[in-house]
Amino acid sequence: MALLPPDVREALKRQVPKVVKQPLTKEVKKEFKRIKAEMIKEFLQLPVTQEILQGPYGSNISGTLSGATNLFAFIGFDRGDQPILPILSRFEAVNIQYKKALKRKVIGAEYYINLPTPDEIFALTPLPWAAGRSWAQGIERGISGLGFLLRKNNKGRSGAAIQTRVKVRGGKFKNVPYMSAFLNKYKKRFEQLK
Repeated sequence: MALLPPDVREALKRQVPKVVKQPLTKEVKKEFKRIKAEMIKEFLQLPVTQEILQGPYGSNISGTLSGATNLFAFIGFDRGDQPILPILSRFEAVNIQYKKALKRKVIGAEYYINLPTPDEIFALTPLPWAAGRSWAQGIERGISGLGFLLRKNNKGRSGAAIQTRVKVRGGKFKNVPYMSAFLNKYKKRFEQLK
């Protein structure tokens, strides 16, 4: 088998990315949209997300509070707050961009996906009573004060609970995986796009 002359090979290397780019980009974008839709759907179905969406009178389906209250009331969101909305908005803003291959010898296409990091999500989810701390990070690392929480209708920010100065119960917040594990899973899924 004869080799192509060097000038013909170089011409092919320059033209192949242009020819391959459009159909490749179309397929990758289609798969990207499918994974992004799955990511948003799964996020909305996570027990922590579901529990917060239920508002102050929902149940503790995440298992973080031993059934003493729910996350919305415990964290102290104001009635009517939608603490999930900033995360959901950021996930909806995730997109894919074609970028030129830096090396001329690469045939094909490279993409950039602006998936947020856990730290970006933590910055979007401040605790209502502690500036600089994130409730989403607290789900993973723990939030203190469960023993001092008293369920009381029409009291406190949420209208469902207040914090007392005297310990009223035993129990401890149970950390659960949330944003870090979730984002890591989808980072791997997006990296596998071909």
